[in-house]
Amino acid sequence: MTDLDARTLRDAYDAQIRPEIPDPLPAGVTVERDGPLVRVLGLDQRGFLTYRTLDGLAGAELDALIARQVEFFRRRREAVEWKLNGHDQPADLPDRLRAAGFVAEEEETVVVGPVAALAGAVPVLPEGVRLREVGAREDLERIAAMEEAVWHDDRSHLVTGLAKEIEADPQSITVVVAEAGDTVVSAGWVRYQANTGFATLWGGSTLPRWRRRGIYRALVAYRARLAEQRGRTLLQVDCSPESRPILRRLGLVPVTTTTPYVYTP
Repeated sequence: MTDLDARTLRDAYDAQIRPEIPDPLPAGVTVERDGPLVRVLGLDQRGFLTYRTLDGLAGAELDALIARQVEFFRRRREAVEWKLNGHDQPADLPDRLRAAGFVAEEEETVVVGPVAALAGAVPVLPEGVRLREVGAREDLERIAAMEEAVWHDDRSHLVTGLAKEIEADPQSITVVVAEAGDTVVSAGWVRYQANTGFATLWGGSTLPRWRRRGIYRALVAYRARLAEQRGRTLLQVDCSPESRPILRRLGLVPVTTTTPYVYTP
């Protein structure tokens, strides 16, 4: 891929995926607007702030917008994530967020690429491992337990959030587990972005003893095939440093970065 290809893919990401608003809205989830900013409430364990562009806001006007979000969530006694992309303007936005009390979490890389190349891959799973599409709450709870074993923190919000999405529209998301016997060893989900050419991949955490055995690649290829069946032509992933090399080898192109900036009252 050339630099021009990466810029074209980033433009498609900006135009078609951002702002990241659930569609359809799950029960109990609300969306509010404050100028160019969108507040998503009730989907996860914390609020979510998203936008396509800040429409040139800078200086005191931008500080006022940030301050309104801090006051809004302070009154709710609720944490909130401001999703910052690396190419967002103005360039001093991270400094202004930190000055307002937001704390940066781990940076990820946004990669985008054609569905077809990934859908055609046929990784070999380890003996005794199978992939299965799930939607029952007991399976979502098993996924959360696996993620808690990997990350050593509470992942119960995944159960609630995924269950809400499946209930709102089971055709908008597919959750897939990799199982060895009765053990969930990895899991991921794919969202089919409404009215776009995109599908987005999420999850992919794998128990340590099952890593480097092709399971993550198999999950990616399986979900890519699901996206292709639904007419999607592009895949997007917010990926960790560990998964980035795998996804690049599979043909996805880094187009920007994304960093959660979190304010906690």
